[in-house]
Amino acid sequence: MAAPETPDEIRDVNARYHTGAASAYDAKWGIDWGMVGRDQVLTKIEKALGGPLPHFGRSLEIGAGTGYFSLHMLMAGVIDDATCTDISPGMIEALQGNADQLGLDVTTQVCDAEALPFEDESFDLVLGHAVLHHIPDLNQAFAEFFRVLKPGGVLVFAGEPSRNGDRLAQLPKRAATTAAPIWRAALRASPSTVGDSDGGVHNHDLEQHVDVHAFVPSELEEITDGAGFEDVHVRGEELLANWFGWTNRALEATAAPEDVPMFWRQYAFRGYLALQKVDRGLLEGRLPATIFYNLLLSARRPA
Repeated sequence: MAAPETPDEIRDVNARYHTGAASAYDAKWGIDWGMVGRDQVLTKIEKALGGPLPHFGRSLEIGAGTGYFSLHMLMAGVIDDATCTDISPGMIEALQGNADQLGLDVTTQVCDAEALPFEDESFDLVLGHAVLHHIPDLNQAFAEFFRVLKPGGVLVFAGEPSRNGDRLAQLPKRAATTAAPIWRAALRASPSTVGDSDGGVHNHDLEQHVDVHAFVPSELEEITDGAGFEDVHVRGEELLANWFGWTNRALEATAAPEDVPMFWRQYAFRGYLALQKVDRGLLEGRLPATIFYNLLLSARRPA
């Protein structure tokens, strides 16, 4: 298909792709609903805020997907009342299914981040994970985030791709693609079928069109400042863990999922967690945010 050119076309592609990918999304990205997943979520929020994790009353998640962030925060007691939105009906359906299985009450709404159907000053926290890079009009979206936050309310976004980090990540991806035939032969894994992990061939073709931004920290700061927020901070997250993770994910994407053995999955998972700790202890906060793969944004609406 031709690349989407207008904001409406970008929204439509995102809605269709994520609906098609929803049923396999948690498996594709290794979403964990236990303590490991909870620690991942809470640590990211803490790092974004640059300090201890506070308690929030009412939260609104933008582009909530299958609920990874909000549902873990509910289970941890960090928020009392969660409203989750997504432009994709399929993702909202999957999120509701996860919430039901976990025994959690959550309010869901299919909507566009640039036109939120909520009253002014309704939420104590607006958050999102890996969503800003899908939104065509970020200035309008941030104006909406500001509008629905209460005075003194907090804004947090995690998992946004940095422009330089995204370029650096192409190196391990290309190396893994080159090595993939040898890796599959060693594991006796057959090649994957296009669309295995994201909803079929047609949906796989849509994936290349859903990302519309990669950021440098100053751009995110400027957009956030321009919407009226204060205490704006952009931090970098994951360098070594990102290289390791993308190498393994690129290898795995070339193989039939059922042929990837458990010992490899455990190696990839445990190695990623170990390198996250190295990043956190040695690199994050010491190196410029722009070289990390993920950017974390926090801000506050003036009281």
